[in-house]
Amino acid sequence: MMNFTSVKDLTNINAWLKKALEIKANPFGFQEFGKNKTLGLIFLNPSLRTRLSTQKAALNLGMNVMVMNLGTEGWSIEMTDGTVMDQGSQEHIKEAAGVISQYCDIIGIRTFAELKNRDEDYSEKVLTKFIQSAKVPVVSLESATLHPLQSFADLITIEEQKKITRPKVVLSWAPHPRALPQAVANSFVEWMKQADVELVITNPVGFDLSPEFTDGVTVLHNQNEALAGANFVYAKNWSSYENYGQTAPNLTDWTISKPKMDLTNNGKFMHCLPVRRNVVVTDEVIDSGNSLVLEQANNRTYAAQTVLLKMLQNVG
Repeated sequence: MMNFTSVKDLTNINAWLKKALEIKANPFGFQEFGKNKTLGLIFLNPSLRTRLSTQKAALNLGMNVMVMNLGTEGWSIEMTDGTVMDQGSQEHIKEAAGVISQYCDIIGIRTFAELKNRDEDYSEKVLTKFIQSAKVPVVSLESATLHPLQSFADLITIEEQKKITRPKVVLSWAPHPRALPQAVANSFVEWMKQADVELVITNPVGFDLSPEFTDGVTVLHNQNEALAGANFVYAKNWSSYENYGQTAPNLTDWTISKPKMDLTNNGKFMHCLPVRRNVVVTDEVIDSGNSLVLEQANNRTYAAQTVLLKMLQNVG
């Protein structure tokens, strides 16, 4: 396994899930693979769970960890080939990624969509350029369009919490004051399509995800209809794919509330965090016994640890 950027990099999702649960049961049992190895974590946008969980995962494996917030602590990086660098950028990605590769055995990089140009965001320009220039395996800590480590943790959480073999999982759009990328939603759909679940997506008209991800999935624009009988409700805001980057913070009737959860089959509430309380979800729901947000965050460690271990073992 060379790089980890999406569920497509897995050869067998069930085998990976089994390994993650094995690692969670014995997190310090694989340190021989990480001894004298170094993980470099490069952040181009803020992080709490991704940064800390991936650091902990590496430490559990006996690895050394170096972290750099490249957007504030390093030189401005030029991503385009052939550019005459006589303006703002001081360093080219070819040298930056090449140098980091000399210091690290695995590199994790976190990028973010700009939500200005859909084609550019969906080309994954930054992540692709970094991978092309790196000389060691690269882990996506989130990209412009996908967040695979989060989705892996979500899968682990659902596997641990499910009461029936094939639960109904609903991904519901929710309001937010800022325009957010589609990365978490896209990635969640990718992973759930390969899992043994009944997946339903619900969102307002104009907020359908890219057909690349929703092909074959039930998409409902009536949230109450979608929530009926759900075993898991995953709330997440995303800006419009069709009218790229536009959002609708005034659609407050899409907030996940107790009356909405009462439509479910004693459904568990999920969210990737951070969450805007009483905007995306009410206090009553997120503070309830059916909220899994902390379990999801905890499983971020074991998702990352599984990926790192597979890379260290160089297996798919």
